[in-house]
Amino acid sequence: MTTALTLIVLVLVGIAIWQMTKIFELSQLKTQNAQIANDSDNKNQGYLMFAFLIFIYGITIFSFWKYAKFLLPESSSAHGEEYDFLMLVSFVIIFIVQTITQALLHYFGYKYRGKEGNKALFYADNDRLEFIWTIIPVIVLAGLILWGLYTWTNIMDVNDEDDPLIVELYAQQFNWTARYGGADNVLGGANVRMIDIDRANVLGLDESDSYASDDVIVKELHLPVGRKVNFKMRSQDVLHSAYMPHFRAQMNCVPGMTTEFSFTPIKTTAEIRQDPDVIAKVERTNKIRAERAANGEDNSDPWEYDYVLICNKICGTSHYNMQMKIIVETQEEYEEWMKSQQTFSQTIASMQ
Repeated sequence: MTTALTLIVLVLVGIAIWQMTKIFELSQLKTQNAQIANDSDNKNQGYLMFAFLIFIYGITIFSFWKYAKFLLPESSSAHGEEYDFLMLVSFVIIFIVQTITQALLHYFGYKYRGKEGNKALFYADNDRLEFIWTIIPVIVLAGLILWGLYTWTNIMDVNDEDDPLIVELYAQQFNWTARYGGADNVLGGANVRMIDIDRANVLGLDESDSYASDDVIVKELHLPVGRKVNFKMRSQDVLHSAYMPHFRAQMNCVPGMTTEFSFTPIKTTAEIRQDPDVIAKVERTNKIRAERAANGEDNSDPWEYDYVLICNKICGTSHYNMQMKIIVETQEEYEEWMKSQQTFSQTIASMQ
């Protein structure tokens, strides 16, 4: 019924627009001659082209000046520097090409505007010119693509070298759960069909698998600085995307399969909080929160900067709030935290 009503409304709106255009055409019949552009009109249009060109450059410069403070700080992962440099080079090339092509487009739009008595000329072809504007983009784009593939291959080199920490990220509407391999650093078998909320088996771990007994399931992700982390990612329901912007890491979580990503954190949470840009961002945010609190809004609690895991795929109504706090700490601090966590077998035993 809803679909039928929607289609009827769309048809009626279309008829209304069509009728309005007919009325507009009838009202213009007496002034058709005024619609023919003259030299003055063409000249004014040329000047407006230049004005729009200035607007494009102005808004670009303003955006860099005004909103650069909202960009992420320096990467906190080992591969992030190479990733950011590739991104920077790509944007510099795009900015240069955009600046030149837009300037030429608007300039020629003015220079070759219509004039009384001018006759348009054109060249059927120009092999040299076509070769230049074809070969240059081919070389530049091929270079960026090859460089990007090389960088992607390095980033996606998920292996067991350097004794990586094994962590599973489990996605479901609308929260994240992390699972560690425990003392043996090996994740036990799991399947969504084995989920048993009554037994606190929220991830569907195989209770008969000995490797699962010492797995640790948490709602806050802790990572030791300087140690490689191999992430195994699963989804319980729909397509999610595990996005950790500070570490320049993102991977889809696909129902029915396990995806992987790997990186090495290089800055602890305490270190990133000492970054001058981060300090300035925290001060601005807390100032806004204080102003809102003064106006009666419940925003008085000071905000503290943290690494965060968020979902980067629109997965439902509460997608915006699907996130998990990430704490990067020293190896000693990580081991102390791990000792305070219950293993899967201890959790099951406490439920019996």
